[in-house]
Amino acid sequence: MSGSDRETGQMEEMQDPPEGEGRRMLLGDGTFRFACHPGVACFTRCCHDADMYLYPYDIIRLKNNLGMTSEAFLMNHTTTALRDMPYFPNVMLNMSDRPGKPCAFLSAAGCAVYEDRPYACRAYPLEPAMSGEGEGPMRMDCFLVRHSHCRGHDEERSWTGRDWMADQQMEAYNDVNGRWARIAGRFRSNPFGPAGVDSPAMKMAFMASYNMDTFRRFVFDSSFLSRYDVPPERLDAIRNSETELLLLGFDWIFRFLFGEGPLRARCDA
Repeated sequence: MSGSDRETGQMEEMQDPPEGEGRRMLLGDGTFRFACHPGVACFTRCCHDADMYLYPYDIIRLKNNLGMTSEAFLMNHTTTALRDMPYFPNVMLNMSDRPGKPCAFLSAAGCAVYEDRPYACRAYPLEPAMSGEGEGPMRMDCFLVRHSHCRGHDEERSWTGRDWMADQQMEAYNDVNGRWARIAGRFRSNPFGPAGVDSPAMKMAFMASYNMDTFRRFVFDSSFLSRYDVPPERLDAIRNSETELLLLGFDWIFRFLFGEGPLRARCDA
């Protein structure tokens, strides 16, 4: 099938993507075959020596699963690197020091944090890509990825992208990640001034994105609520939900760095 056909999403079931490690193909409205279970010969192979991004909502799910604070999780299980956002660090999951560098959460029985596994683990073999302009709806394009070691593509179960995301319970992730994608896109240029990634503003934005325990103290124990207008019903939601707190963090970043978004400064601040 021609490349132009793939770009418009008019494709049949993709059984044999081109050779090559990590080859990506636009899925569109097509289907793919895949299954991952202990009976697949490569089971947990992808959980070794992985170069994996963690997104803000991943941190909430994982640190709560492990009973850790955000700061402890970030210190013990992650590292940062400048990747697709040259002015804002990506958070990467640390692999363990055991032979083969398996994920720290991989046990003999499989993933020990499976119910709260990261978005990239849920999505594989898909790579969702989100894009959008301004306040309009975000567009999601799904790419099918095939690695040479993965035998899951030889299984018989067939999926559409929508079916796979529903099966992997990705809806809550997609909603938060779509909002994060708007911010990540802005970090491809420098909003922090001459100090760039070393600026206090960058550190504050990082805190509001990844360290919810510290951001909660910033909201409730500083002058934040006297400076910004947070309606009572939203304040109640923030007290009871770290996801809502994270979304407030996103709104604050837009207001703090770009002077945009729904969060408004109080007139008497």
